[in-house]
Amino acid sequence: MAGRIRDEDIALVRQRSPLAEVVGEHLQLRGAGGGQLKGLCPFHEEKSASFTVSPTRGLYHCFGCGASGDVITFVQRLEHLSFAEAVERLAARAGVPLRYEQGGAAPRQQQGQRTRLVAAHAAAAEFYAEQLRGPEAAAARRFLAERGFDDEAVERFGCGYAPASWDALTRHLRGRGFTDAELLAGGLVREGRRGLVDRFVGRLLWPVRDITGDVVGFGARRLREDDPAPKYLNTPETPIYKKSHVLFGLDLAKKEIAQRLQAVVVEGYTDVMACHLAGVPTAVATCGTAFGAEHIQVLRRLLMDQDEFRGEVVFTFDGDAAGQKAALRAFADEQRFVTQTFVAVEPHGLDPCELRCRCGDAAVRELVASRVPLFEFAIRSVLDRYDLEIPEGRVQALAAAAPVVAGIKDRSLRPEYARRLAGWLGMEVDAVLARVGEVSGSPRRDRRERAGAAGEPRPDPRDPGRWVEREVLKLAVQRPALAGPVFDALPAEVFTHPAYAAVRALVAAAGGAAAAGDDTWVGRLREAAPDDTARAMVTELAVEPLRSSSGEADERYAGALLARVQELATNRRIAELKSRLQRLNPLEHAEQCNRLFGELVALEQHRRGLREQAIGAL
Repeated sequence: MAGRIRDEDIALVRQRSPLAEVVGEHLQLRGAGGGQLKGLCPFHEEKSASFTVSPTRGLYHCFGCGASGDVITFVQRLEHLSFAEAVERLAARAGVPLRYEQGGAAPRQQQGQRTRLVAAHAAAAEFYAEQLRGPEAAAARRFLAERGFDDEAVERFGCGYAPASWDALTRHLRGRGFTDAELLAGGLVREGRRGLVDRFVGRLLWPVRDITGDVVGFGARRLREDDPAPKYLNTPETPIYKKSHVLFGLDLAKKEIAQRLQAVVVEGYTDVMACHLAGVPTAVATCGTAFGAEHIQVLRRLLMDQDEFRGEVVFTFDGDAAGQKAALRAFADEQRFVTQTFVAVEPHGLDPCELRCRCGDAAVRELVASRVPLFEFAIRSVLDRYDLEIPEGRVQALAAAAPVVAGIKDRSLRPEYARRLAGWLGMEVDAVLARVGEVSGSPRRDRRERAGAAGEPRPDPRDPGRWVEREVLKLAVQRPALAGPVFDALPAEVFTHPAYAAVRALVAAAGGAAAAGDDTWVGRLREAAPDDTARAMVTELAVEPLRSSSGEADERYAGALLARVQELATNRRIAELKSRLQRLNPLEHAEQCNRLFGELVALEQHRRGLREQAIGAL
């Protein structure tokens, strides 16, 4: 039985493992006031940050799922480790030697499984890197050189070579004191007819690291055409390697992702290398599996992806049919993000590595910069299958594209993309909106929303498309003097959810925010509410904290909010005008086009003024 780690060593590990630093290796934290930090919880899926860290106390608590503890329990739960294994992992990180009650340093068999498997992978990575310099690895070095990777790049990404011997790594790791059971458990070897054999033979290798930088697996590419195995082989699922959780290059990209609020998802190991070397250091790739829900959660925590549209995720795909299919497959997963998602497709079918070789670093950066919203790409990909020059083609295209628009889970985005679809098809907006409503199965609900009928579903307070509207209403309810006559002058169409529009009407009926007067304001609004639904909404807006950095509102914050909500309404009006202009023939409707264009110019100027008021304060 393994000895117990001494209490004083555990205390030292805690002392030398600042909770904020350890947590910060897995998710982005930001100040939450009072010396506390907040981020997206790594233990459950959420859109609004509820995971709170108290650095001074060394404790964390999630107000969403209830998870709480100290730095050791955090590592335990995140990595699925025992208490002793978590202590050993943190001790290795902090350089603290551990002593066990039975005396002396822990013998090999007493160390946690994860510690041993990580150590075996580190030794394997060193072995493979050394083999890459030998004469047998000439083909591997040539493969890398032909793709523009020099020695510095090879070392940076830890590339290696697996010798064409069936047991070279096995013998090496046995000599380093690792057992056959450990090599099997780590996926470094497999059972052969006459015993253990190396999993990777005669291949170019990339070490796959977890977010903290530990090597947990490998990706391997064949170099010989007579190799009967698949072109790429990856480490199988092991206690430390879960392909649905790891992203190649994330250990190098995580800080840049958090700082730039951008993640670029590519398809291969060489694409990640090419992007980083070309000046796109936020690139990552999956390892032998499709981009999925767990990968999304990893990126969301780094992006602080919540209800403020912070940052973006850019998917790069080949321009061929397979690449377009992969991009469309990402459409469903995209909606697990709140962050804006884009697609960058190279029209000639080149991946980032090929693009860098042929056209240079700037071309790779330009590829990412030329990204288009994923929703737009998905819709246009459907339209490309039809002849839009004839009426029949446009009708068929609408029938095919309407379900894509209706499939956008963020309902606030559907009208905008329906308007864009109308422009691309040259159809009336109302006709396209009606078709999208039919497909979504909720035209009746849409009519109720426009009418503001009682009994409407409560708006989601985390809805990223309406958080500014909600904050402005909270201002009018909680701090009416700050909202004042500017709020009272807002047109009804500024508020896009019927429940919010109803509160806006309630404030107006009560005399307006500018005339709110004394502390009985909220009570007066509640009493004037026509039903329990409206009354509950007033109460909710009255008790929910304002989202200014201090939790209190001042004139600057109020002014920025009021400017921002008007800017959003102006954006919708501009989009509508542009769509109308797209459908008009300037030769046949010159006067109408000139009038609409003049209105558009005025609105653009008005929007710039509103944006200047809002910048930096939200």
